Amino acid sequence: MATPPISPTGLLALDDLLADDERAMRDVVRDYVADRVRPEVAEWFEAGWIPARELAREMGRLGLLGMHLQGYGCSGASATAYGLACLELEAGDSGIRSLVSVQGSLAMYAIWEFGSEEQKQQWLPGMASGELIGCFGLTEADFGSNPGGMRTSAHRDGADWILNGSKMWITNGSVADVAVVWARTEEGIRGFLVPTDTPGFSAHEIKKKLSLRASVTSELVLADVRLPADALLPGAKGLRGPLSCLNEARFGIVFGTLGAARDCLQTTIDYAIDRVQFDRPIAGYQLTQKKLVDMTLELDKGMLLAMHLGRLKDSGTIRAAQVSVGKLNNARAALAIARECRSILGGNGITLEYPVIRHMNNLESVYTYEGTNEMHTLVVGEALTGLAAYR
Repeated sequence: MATPPISPTGLLALDDLLADDERAMRDVVRDYVADRVRPEVAEWFEAGWIPARELAREMGRLGLLGMHLQGYGCSGASATAYGLACLELEAGDSGIRSLVSVQGSLAMYAIWEFGSEEQKQQWLPGMASGELIGCFGLTEADFGSNPGGMRTSAHRDGADWILNGSKMWITNGSVADVAVVWARTEEGIRGFLVPTDTPGFSAHEIKKKLSLRASVTSELVLADVRLPADALLPGAKGLRGPLSCLNEARFGIVFGTLGAARDCLQTTIDYAIDRVQFDRPIAGYQLTQKKLVDMTLELDKGMLLAMHLGRLKDSGTIRAAQVSVGKLNNARAALAIARECRSILGGNGITLEYPVIRHMNNLESVYTYEGTNEMHTLVVGEALTGLAAYR
């Protein structure tokens, strides 16, 4: 006799790990995704376009932009609540979570952590509301895993700075109002706030993507961009500045990837229960159940890891290598889950009528950005041995 099915995350009663305010925030974001994102995201993905400004304002009204920061219009939520929001956003689409992550954990965090009081007052309230959009220019075409090799440069000209160079794979780039650009100077690597209407600055959207299509991805070009002295982020000197921003974004990915995995798995369970072959649901076959069980175990282990890291971050004790453990494990597990789910759906698994291949394609990018699988492996390896194998 069949028993009522439970959800994958319900198996271990993971909701019991959440405080009331965390559960409430999670539910707000889940409802927003269900009402606003799910009905349209397949079309956005197919068209390679999203209403980025409209979505930013909507999510600003919900308090999602820079939600883990204090002051300047930011809601000051816990790191765990922010992670749960990322999970629900990515259950809709990785591109939606990326918009929020780049806005809050990269662009806004850089200003909040390293900017002057004047810079914070100028930019953060508008970014928190979604009226202003930011992007984060670190990666270059030839320097991804090794940002220290960047060629973008800045030199002084009197009291001003002149920037030249380019940045690649920049989320939000061609819709941004301000770009946080990292450049090599005589003093080392420094960060600059570049209003995108500054002469010499241009952003060119990258097309022909087969992943993160519901996301704006751009190349930034800086040709003799002249900035005043107060465009420099005073608190960021060397690579520590941009790398600490990346660590903030990676934390969101630890949770976010699980949202995509959960959506794939729940979709597949529902499909397998309804899909009849040889006069019985394919969910009733042992091979299919083994796949569903294995995927659920990986999802729930990833959730336990994410929650533990969230508590460490909230306590102020989290270390960079621990974030790498989370990103490495959960991005890898989520991608494996998406691929297995696609196989269970068979031919239906390759259509946008189901979210699985969209999540699978997106996760191929998430597996790579904010530190590749290989680089996070070596970060963890260095933590275990004390030897930096990537140098």
